[in-house]
Amino acid sequence: MVSLFKQTGLRWLWLAAVVFCFDIGIKLVVMNNMGYGWVNRIEVLPFFNLLYVHNLGAAFSFLSDQQGWQRWLFSGIAFAVSAMLMVWMRKLPAKESWNNVAYALVIGGALGNVFDRLVHGFVVDYLDFFWGNYHWPAFNLADSAICIGAVMIVLDGFRSKKEQPQD
Repeated sequence: MVSLFKQTGLRWLWLAAVVFCFDIGIKLVVMNNMGYGWVNRIEVLPFFNLLYVHNLGAAFSFLSDQQGWQRWLFSGIAFAVSAMLMVWMRKLPAKESWNNVAYALVIGGALGNVFDRLVHGFVVDYLDFFWGNYHWPAFNLADSAICIGAVMIVLDGFRSKKEQPQD
């Protein structure tokens, strides 16, 4: 079992754990130290605020106006995707850092948001960016990790691969 974690991509699950812990830690700080809503935002830069809001849906508050079933749907999807990525990590060598880092970022972020959904019934968002009249939906560290990991996975499709010898 130990060699499985040393030799395969599962070795990179430490990164998923770090993302998960930082995400949950930041969300707890936000929940315990900030007032809820846009009126309580902290203006940090001319294009960036910190705030505390709830997201009952997925990205961009998708399905947030539903009756609560989406909580279980999105949690199930996150668990399924995380399990699938761990299977892929198990098949990759530990030295294949690009894909393993990408998968770990997605896993850590997905499980961070699942934690919120299962414990609180909503996802805590706290990062608020805007430019002029364009306002990006609030998001969190978990969302950022998922997006960065997903972009890495897409970019990997464009990377040139060394030819594998034919058996």
